Amino acid sequence: MQTNKRQNRNMSLEYIMSQALTLEAEAIQSVVSKTRNELSEAVRLIFASQGPLIVSGVGKSGHIARKVASTFCSLGKRAAFLHASEASHGDLGIIHEDSVVLVFSNSGETTELSDLLAFSKEYFIPLISITASKLSTLGKSSQVAIAYGKVVEACVNGLAPTTSTTVALALGDALAVGVSHLSDITPLDFRRYHPGGKLGARLFKVEDLMQTGDALPIVTGPTPMQDVILTMSGKGFGTAIVCEGGCPIGAITDGDMRRNIDRLWQSSADDLISGPPLTIEPKATAASALQLMYREGITSIVVVEEGGRLAGLLHIHDCLRAGVDQ
Repeated sequence: MQTNKRQNRNMSLEYIMSQALTLEAEAIQSVVSKTRNELSEAVRLIFASQGPLIVSGVGKSGHIARKVASTFCSLGKRAAFLHASEASHGDLGIIHEDSVVLVFSNSGETTELSDLLAFSKEYFIPLISITASKLSTLGKSSQVAIAYGKVVEACVNGLAPTTSTTVALALGDALAVGVSHLSDITPLDFRRYHPGGKLGARLFKVEDLMQTGDALPIVTGPTPMQDVILTMSGKGFGTAIVCEGGCPIGAITDGDMRRNIDRLWQSSADDLISGPPLTIEPKATAASALQLMYREGITSIVVVEEGGRLAGLLHIHDCLRAGVDQ
């Protein structure tokens, strides 16, 4: 009997969680068409502004506003979070005359917003709102009101901000993505704002991590294999780059030597290479180079500049030490 009760409780819990996810997903989907024009207008307004974007809200909307401000910063648009309550006590000073203010509030009637709305109106600061109704005080005070309409909160009592905050967050992300699109942000720009952590590591370029200069195990075609082995041992990469006129024509690895052990001591570098080495450009991402090395079952890759000249050597350990993964 106790087991059946436990199973029923678990089934009920699974159903409730599934319903929460479904409600929030459907709510996001439902606002796509009804907010498209306002989102486009807001994106162009933010993109055209020269000052920092000021993002504000109170309570759960404040948490959403803080996250959206951070997203804008990571995508290259200066932004700052302003708590609406603190705005009334001196923090309005962070708003520049060429700023745009973005305010989150589900009801659009939050009393703490009053001073921020009045300030924006008095000093002609463009105000964008993400709220449920254009007819709310906030909606009517906005130059652009992105109104998503009434939503059913996923909370079991239908009270706690759940669906509404998810929708607001998605709309804020859409604004940030839209502005970054107009700004033509590149992976290099993104890396500039994410120098640490896995995001930054995945965007390292090959030229940031490759070995160059005297560190390279370079030999020529006629080099006897005895000397090739000395070069490989001295440089410690388990490979030698065979060059002619500054351009790599082949590579020799530990595996190549084992496969040719019967003729190794009578051979030169030319005898062991089977063709041009696998190469990559310096501007390629280190993540793509690592993926290529894994796919081909090799531990290093030759880096060549435009025109085929040797630029460096990237070893798998260089990538892993820098935190690069696939």
